[in-house]
Amino acid sequence: MSSVPLIPPPRSTYRHGDLRRALLDAAVELARAGGPEAVVLREATRRAGVAPNAAYRHFESRQVLLYAVRSVALAAVARAMEAELAALPPDLSPAEFARANLRAVGTGYLRFAQAESGLFRTAFGPSDDLKERAQGAPADSERKGQSGLDPFELLGAAIDKLVGAGLLPPERRPGAEFLAWSAVHGLAMLVVDGPLGPLIGPQMQQIGQRVIDMVEKGLCEQ
Repeated sequence: MSSVPLIPPPRSTYRHGDLRRALLDAAVELARAGGPEAVVLREATRRAGVAPNAAYRHFESRQVLLYAVRSVALAAVARAMEAELAALPPDLSPAEFARANLRAVGTGYLRFAQAESGLFRTAFGPSDDLKERAQGAPADSERKGQSGLDPFELLGAAIDKLVGAGLLPPERRPGAEFLAWSAVHGLAMLVVDGPLGPLIGPQMQQIGQRVIDMVEKGLCEQ
């Protein structure tokens, strides 16, 4: 797997004009340690070494700060998926490449969930993203990976490759990403934040591959 830094290292100091970045870095570290519940504006200002009132010029509320942290976390998930995609062999047939793309995005997703559980929970906490997207709202560019795609778009692109390779009939394409995402995300949350953590936590990646097998067969077998 390619060693791509998922999140830029936080700055230890900030220059004039960099306060927003310093506050965001501090809030990202809070989320990394404790998930979305740990993102508190006052604590972020304390860690950044400024008075609480100074933060309101950049983040008018905790919710605004949490949204910014969530964008950083989503971009990190996308980069984890892209790292898996970048490691794919270049000499695969179109069908093999399409299958490998689907597996890579799922594998990157699960790796990130296990390695960065606090940020993973923050990235996929309650939101209206899909509803807003369906209504035509533009996606936040800060939540995308190096490819310019966010995690959901990377999954959609992988499923489109299955269609292009003749593995998934076009009439079965609509909504396929919701089925694939639900299966992989369900395992991740049951391990990261649910009852399966103590039971299968150490084997999460192996079991995750079996879940991805199930998703791939469900999409591709006719």
